[in-house]
Amino acid sequence: METVSNLLEAIDDVGRDAARGGYSRPVFSTAELDLRSWFEEQATRRGLAVETDRNGVLWGWWDSATGNGRRGALVTGSHLDSVPGGGAFDGPLGVASALAAVDILRERGVEPQRSLAVAVFPEEEGSRFGVACLGSRLLTGAIDADKARNLKDPDGTTFAEAAQARGLNPQHLGRDEEALGRIGDFVELHVEQGRGLIDLDSPVAVGTSIIGHGRWKLTITGQGNHAGTTLMEDRADPMVAAAQVILAIRKTAAATADARATVGRVQPIPGGTNVIASRVELWIDIRHPDDATTAALVESIHGQAQKAAAFEGCSASLTQESVSGTVTFDAELQRQLSLAMPGAPGLPTGAGHDAGILAGYVPSAMLYVRNPTGVSHSPEEHVEPDDADHGATVLADVLKRLL
Repeated sequence: METVSNLLEAIDDVGRDAARGGYSRPVFSTAELDLRSWFEEQATRRGLAVETDRNGVLWGWWDSATGNGRRGALVTGSHLDSVPGGGAFDGPLGVASALAAVDILRERGVEPQRSLAVAVFPEEEGSRFGVACLGSRLLTGAIDADKARNLKDPDGTTFAEAAQARGLNPQHLGRDEEALGRIGDFVELHVEQGRGLIDLDSPVAVGTSIIGHGRWKLTITGQGNHAGTTLMEDRADPMVAAAQVILAIRKTAAATADARATVGRVQPIPGGTNVIASRVELWIDIRHPDDATTAALVESIHGQAQKAAAFEGCSASLTQESVSGTVTFDAELQRQLSLAMPGAPGLPTGAGHDAGILAGYVPSAMLYVRNPTGVSHSPEEHVEPDDADHGATVLADVLKRLL
């Protein structure tokens, strides 16, 4: 039986990012496709029947001993894509732990009384097409299929084009009643992405909720011009306005209890060193436990952006890319996890997950494994081998109870 660390070591070199450090594994990239092939191989070795659904979700099926079909199955899993320069555990830990949990259940002689599946969801991070949890949103219909098809990556490739290049039919993207109907319960294991488990001195925790969050794109338009011939008083420089907006976003969030707001990506156009930008695009991530407060933060930031842009002779427009309200996980599944994890604390999170999308449609739950650095979306993300194996064992215990 392979340990979780053994499984992760097999993909240690896939998608390494020499420039950023860590891993860059955007959806449908060579790295992410190599990871999907790794999963297919590992699932097949365990006797799981591997399928890819019409939205690109990978499924590894362990059919029930009673032969009663796959409807109402127990599903676990996570994702394999990453943020740019991300850590080794965000996503892959949940997939490797699910595979290890299958090994543990087989070693114990468990014969599932309902089907069990390990699922891998594409584009969870949204690092290529801008919408987080895109695979689970498509599966559930939480995103309009036409909107998803027309999403573009930084190179101008649409999601439809990328999906078609990987063997999917773009016209079949969208809510999948058959696949959704197969999910009776969903349990996702994930690396903990903050300091909760360090401070609580616990290797695992039961997920209780995910705070509401969303992504917005702010476009500030000015006048492109020559950096050497344009006097300072003659400029309509959107980069200056963008700098003011970024500072305003930080100040606004800091003044609101429990709020988090981040500008993680800024793109000047055309982007030359000796060119005053004609346009600056920046992406804002905003999170708060209260959805009304999130909306108020967005409105305030938009108003401040318009003022800052106007002061520089520019204009500003804000478009919503994705929004997920605050999610509370299924109470009965939380109880079952707590019974399988005596003494484990309950833990809310500010990080989004596929389980958070699925929770609006099927009973869903999460369990977290300790990250001793408290750092995530970064190469410093870490999980100790003993904690990883403990997490897989706990996951197996939970799955056995639910099977």
